[in-house]
Amino acid sequence: MTEPDRRRGEDELVPAGPALSTRERVPTAQVGPDGATPAPGEAVAADEGVDYASGLELKSRSQWAYARKRFLRHRLAVASLIILVIILGAGLFADQIAPYSFETQNLEASSQAPTLEEKHYFGTDFLGRDYFSRVVYGIRTSEQVALVVALVSTLIGTFIGAIAGYYGGWIDNLLMRFTDLALTLPTLAVLLTAAAFLGNGKPMRVAIILALLFWTQLARIVRGSFLSLREKEFVEAAKAAGAGDTRIIVRHMLPNVVGPIVVNATLIVGIAILTEAALSFLGFGIQPPNPALGKLISDGVSEATPAPGVPSAWWLVTFPGLTIILIVLCINFIGDGLRDALDPTQRRTRA
Repeated sequence: MTEPDRRRGEDELVPAGPALSTRERVPTAQVGPDGATPAPGEAVAADEGVDYASGLELKSRSQWAYARKRFLRHRLAVASLIILVIILGAGLFADQIAPYSFETQNLEASSQAPTLEEKHYFGTDFLGRDYFSRVVYGIRTSEQVALVVALVSTLIGTFIGAIAGYYGGWIDNLLMRFTDLALTLPTLAVLLTAAAFLGNGKPMRVAIILALLFWTQLARIVRGSFLSLREKEFVEAAKAAGAGDTRIIVRHMLPNVVGPIVVNATLIVGIAILTEAALSFLGFGIQPPNPALGKLISDGVSEATPAPGVPSAWWLVTFPGLTIILIVLCINFIGDGLRDALDPTQRRTRA
């Protein structure tokens, strides 16, 4: 082959136009960040081509983001959360919302039915005290007791359940037998006895008494979860890396049990409000001058069922009772929504 023929063959193998490197080649369906197609020969980074090749921008989400999204799809739980925030907010800002003090008496307006006049929205009792104000202050007392009970009982139950489930052996047997003993005690009898000797009508003392009896169920739940988690590979890897027991429990295992703990703490709030109301109704709970919803119902029973021929003061029992029912229902619906949101195996979202 002569030299001109050889050069002519090489020219036929060279493509016309500037050559693109592997990093500069652009897919035919590629679209840039601004929605425009790159011009021929325009260099585009390979990682940008990957991001925009499909036309979608991916976002990484944490487990809490997915849990929040599932909770917001639970319409009944979201509505209950809004109502509960309003009720508890009324109790928290009772000094600004209540038109009267819970001790202010007005004998000229005694046993008045609910009316918008003089802002007696829930009526008055036989001493002329505004019942709307007393109910709002009673909400504040109930929420204080419920939050203390939920916090203290959750800490106790989580600690005992975590220690028993992680170490096992004789520690597990000792702690679980103690938990079983606490479960066998008649709750109402213990509460009445303890409240009679230790309560003295103080909200915080009543809360501590309730908390010392409400931790048992959570302890068994946490213990069962820890028994399963301690056999997992990540726990064995943490031990092999030299992590101590405290670090493994707090840093590696406890975050995997946050869901059941949060749900149980939410339900304890509702149980604590009902139990405190029952104790106050029986006369063993919170005593005057501290307002309490259960005590308001107890005080209104005698006036709501007077002698024959005397009008019934039905509002004295109805409004405190409806307030307790509404709070507990909202808490239960919120707990149901949290259970569905924090359960990683949950796929269906309830309405």
